[in-house]
Amino acid sequence: MVSSRAISPIWALIIAAVFEFIGAYFLGTAVAQTIGKGIVNPEVIKVIPNGIIIVFAALIAAIIWNLFTWYFGIPTSSSHALIGGLLGAFVVGRGFSVVNWNRVAGIFLVLVASPIVGLVLGFLFTKIAYSFSQRSSPRANSLFKRLQVGASVLLALSHGTNDAQKTMGVITFSLVVLGLYHPPSGTFPIPRWVVVACAGTIALGILSGGWRIIKTLGVKIYRIRPIHGFTAQSSSAIIIYGAALFGFPVSTTQIATSTIMGAGSAERPKAVRWEVVREILITWFVTIPVVALLSIFFYLLINKLL
Repeated sequence: MVSSRAISPIWALIIAAVFEFIGAYFLGTAVAQTIGKGIVNPEVIKVIPNGIIIVFAALIAAIIWNLFTWYFGIPTSSSHALIGGLLGAFVVGRGFSVVNWNRVAGIFLVLVASPIVGLVLGFLFTKIAYSFSQRSSPRANSLFKRLQVGASVLLALSHGTNDAQKTMGVITFSLVVLGLYHPPSGTFPIPRWVVVACAGTIALGILSGGWRIIKTLGVKIYRIRPIHGFTAQSSSAIIIYGAALFGFPVSTTQIATSTIMGAGSAERPKAVRWEVVREILITWFVTIPVVALLSIFFYLLINKLL
């Protein structure tokens, strides 16, 4: 909305924050279930003294990486960071056997495939939109500005649904490991206070830190107009919410980036700033191994200090 000048920056962030909260609070917890019990069964390690150290090391590593990439305005994957941190800490702390590798393989497959689907959808949606309108006419721009506001609402809902649930899953997992929460056997309901806290936190995060990433996504990759904003955001919302329905955590930043690339390529491939895209791709590929190594370091450090 901001990069295409469909709405002012402050209103874009306010709208996004409100609907991020709504999406996180009302639209289910399937992704939280995957994070909380799909990667490692909390029942397996809740009686092990170092269980909470594993979770803490994973979170510290993921947070440091996300802050680093946020500071430099690099869109990165919090999903990759979180999963990389958990895998590194679990493997060094408890060995390979505690990880549900079949489930992890499915998560990785969706993480890799979703940006590719985003690129294709962004390209196709933009081509279809061009077929129904003149590319740069004032009337078309006015129409797509209005449509983009609606698409932005859907994107905020889907983003809140997927991203906030990752934190819900980690917090609930930690509560089980600490013996502070005892879900019925075979189930993993998320406590209501955890849902409220995570929904509120993601809304505040959008208000306080969203502008740096907006500039990279909407200006440095491709200078988008309302038609690109509408098609990219619509494509992103479909993919992100679809993944959430099936409980798959996805990188919302990767998907948003790939749909913008697809939308820009549909008009002028040479106008896409591929050097920026290359930097982002490198960041994506190094996130999991780097965060895994960081989590291993913090796990060993904490154990030594204790």
